[in-house]
Amino acid sequence: MPKLKMKTKSGAKKRFRLTAKGRIKRKRAYLRHILTPKRTKNKRKLRRGGYIAKSQEHQIKAMIPYGL
Repeated sequence: MPKLKMKTKSGAKKRFRLTAKGRIKRKRAYLRHILTPKRTKNKRKLRRGGYIAKSQEHQIKAMIPYGL
């Protein structure tokens, strides 16, 4: 009998990436639609990624147990 494996949440694996040091990268929100009122400078800043807060890392790591 093979051992049981935990399932990865498919929504989380599409949105988060684990770095080599164990932090979790994410993409910023508000860059999908209704972009005309937003300033170019603001949209440029939104292109950069971000990191998940330390207080929420354990929740995301539970969703992606094998660190995709």
